[in-house]
Amino acid sequence: MRLLSYPAALLLCAVLLSFTVADAVRFASLYAYVSPVPDGDFFPEKPEEPKKYIKWAEFNIPSAALDRAYAADLKAYKEGKRAGWIDSLALLGTKYSGHWKRYRAADLDAIAAGLKKGDPFDKLKSNKYYPYFYEVYETVLKEYVGPYKIEAPDPADKTKTAVAEKYGLKCFSPIAAGYGYSEFDDFGVSRSYGYKRRHLGHDMMGRVGTPIVAVEGGDIEEAGWNQYGGWRVGVRSFDKKRYYYYAHLRKGHPFGLNIVKGGRVEAGDVIGYLGMTGYSPRENVNNINTPHLHFGLQLIFDEVQKDGVNQIWIDVYALTNFLRKNRSQVVYREDTKDYV
Repeated sequence: MRLLSYPAALLLCAVLLSFTVADAVRFASLYAYVSPVPDGDFFPEKPEEPKKYIKWAEFNIPSAALDRAYAADLKAYKEGKRAGWIDSLALLGTKYSGHWKRYRAADLDAIAAGLKKGDPFDKLKSNKYYPYFYEVYETVLKEYVGPYKIEAPDPADKTKTAVAEKYGLKCFSPIAAGYGYSEFDDFGVSRSYGYKRRHLGHDMMGRVGTPIVAVEGGDIEEAGWNQYGGWRVGVRSFDKKRYYYYAHLRKGHPFGLNIVKGGRVEAGDVIGYLGMTGYSPRENVNNINTPHLHFGLQLIFDEVQKDGVNQIWIDVYALTNFLRKNRSQVVYREDTKDYV
């Protein structure tokens, strides 16, 4: 339906409805006031309902549970059966209502055994919170375990290499193989530089120059200076659900080979070198007291969360413990002075 212009409304009221001129003016004015846009739609479109997405999430699965669920998944796969570790963890998270301090290995074993036998676990899956736990755990762990390809010695000719197909853990610890580090669960502790806030990441202490690798492949959304994180790299997973943040990289030569904003990395690639930069508005300044990597992981259920409200940063201490078993081997390139 199209609106009439003010003169047309006036004429219609006066001529067709036999109103007095004064009545016509009042009616036409009211008509124009209701929708003052000339020739617009009289009935506005129904407003879209707000999009629903997860606005808060906690990842508190202990590393012991991650280890056991992964081992059960791997064993089932080798037997030609299925006991997906995300399925096991989501079912157990539902059983515990998210209270993982109640974790018992026997509970996980029972669920993994049931999945191998084809148990649908209808009772747990009908729980109204099961979809929440599954979506959160899948968002965190989706790319960690699955089929992958690796270059290895050719069984027929050991002097050559061949691409082998494997199944298992395909993400890496952020610290390269052969380099020592220490850590403790420091998520949420107080920080005061700039303003008082919670620490929304995990610090891994090591030596300056230790190669830092990409936990997972993705697009490089940040590679530069930030007064809080110093030299830092931000990598967005290919499915856009995870944002990995690596900060306080080395002064002078912070980034790995070909690491630039807008680029791309694969899991295990060297992205930079551990340092102590940051806490300064001036670039390339060491204002951190202890050399360490600040490693953070943000979950993104809707794009508005990336840099806006309802940001979700999770405690990754259990993940870094779990990933100790898979550390990327690196070699030094004399020509570029880089590890790859």
